[in-house]
Amino acid sequence: MKQKGFTLWFTGLSGAGKTTLSNAVEKELRRLELNVEHLDGDIVRKYLSRDLGFTKEDRGKNIERVTFVASLLTKYGVATLVSFISPYREKREEAREMIGNFVEVYVKCPLEVCEERDVKGLYEKARKGEIDYFTGITDPYEEPENADVVVDTNELNETQCAEAVLDHLEKAGYIDRALDWKTLME
Repeated sequence: MKQKGFTLWFTGLSGAGKTTLSNAVEKELRRLELNVEHLDGDIVRKYLSRDLGFTKEDRGKNIERVTFVASLLTKYGVATLVSFISPYREKREEAREMIGNFVEVYVKCPLEVCEERDVKGLYEKARKGEIDYFTGITDPYEEPENADVVVDTNELNETQCAEAVLDHLEKAGYIDRALDWKTLME
């Protein structure tokens, strides 16, 4: 049986738990022996988009690059996890259209809680005017209107959030947690 490629697009404010949640989901997908790639905002910015800043235009270019990579991975049967703030609905919708097998996961969390979780001190710097174009403070975040999965990380723990995502993937036919991949490959 050939693995069906799909992209899980985790969106939300800085500190909402996108990376934590996507790492937990990735771990389960790897346990199921799926081919998985994880495109995380901080890592992609370091290697693929270091030439870009955080203006609306630069954020758009960054999302376009990630969308292209995710579409290729998805096309070739890879479970692709994308964890980016991706603050603009229009760019997320363009990603959905280009990729096709696309699941938008809104990692919801109140701004105040994200600020409390901020180990890098980015929110504080943004509030002091030391960081321009900071989503949620000096730049907008457009919440998804029709996300496929919504998890509130202020209300649910990591395991509950990951289960909600995995349940959706299973109901949508992207994964089968009861399937024994080793048996199929023999």
